[in-house]
Amino acid sequence: MIEARHLTKRFGDILAVDHIDAVIRDGSVFGLIGTNGAGKSTFLRILSGILRPDEGSVTIDGKEVYEDTQVKSRLFYISDDPYFFNNATPDELMNFYRTVYPRFDRERYVKLTESFEMDRRRKINTFSKGMKKQLSVICGVCAMTDYLFCDETFDGLDPVMRQTVKSIFAGDMQERNLTPVIASHNLRELEDICDHVGLLHKGGILLSKDLEDMKLNIHKIQCVLPQGRTPQDIAGINILKAQSRGSLWTLTVRGSRDEAEAAIAACEPIFAEVIPLTLEEIFISETEVAGYDIKKLVL
Repeated sequence: MIEARHLTKRFGDILAVDHIDAVIRDGSVFGLIGTNGAGKSTFLRILSGILRPDEGSVTIDGKEVYEDTQVKSRLFYISDDPYFFNNATPDELMNFYRTVYPRFDRERYVKLTESFEMDRRRKINTFSKGMKKQLSVICGVCAMTDYLFCDETFDGLDPVMRQTVKSIFAGDMQERNLTPVIASHNLRELEDICDHVGLLHKGGILLSKDLEDMKLNIHKIQCVLPQGRTPQDIAGINILKAQSRGSLWTLTVRGSRDEAEAAIAACEPIFAEVIPLTLEEIFISETEVAGYDIKKLVL
């Protein structure tokens, strides 16, 4: 388990990370959302031991990450702009990583590069951005670490390749309890893979919750009420937002599904249906309550 306590990092007058507290459970997918400049990359670099925090600490199973090579051998960091040795080929990069990560799976590396139709003898500096990201992911999963830190990993990948990478992550989570931590500025990229999502804004975590808990506590209901009635007539329900299109009302409500359905039923609607919310809709509702407009923070 990763624990970040009161993490703070400054670059001159810029406060990049501002007293962040976070707990990342083993075997889960932690999604870190935020605009460019929100502090996502700095936070990931601190987690991976690349940067030393000015204040606070990061531990993995109680051990400090920074300057502990044994702890660092349990994690792999994929940068938004990965660095490769001059004139290196994928095989040369693989051989380097084998010296750093004792459990590096060479056989799997060969299979994945073949599946991705990647020329292992070609110079990496001739690869496209997407191909470089693919190579980074291949090396990351083949390092067989417990934790994989991904900074905008899906950026530059086509839709098919994005789903392929997500499938690889899901397989490793099931087979060996891999814990990916994925930073992105796009909520939709993380909706189908994350268990827990944190919203980073101006260096601090504005919101951090389990998706399942959020989905169980907030619902969208479409209904047609009897003539003359409005959502204000519905008792015993916390309505966060109400929009109408003709006679059809779309309500975003907080509370359990049973309570929401009972309150709507008591109003004797002509039609009522609970429909799933997207991750974006959930975050919009949560951040509006906190006084923020997520449309200005993300996407």
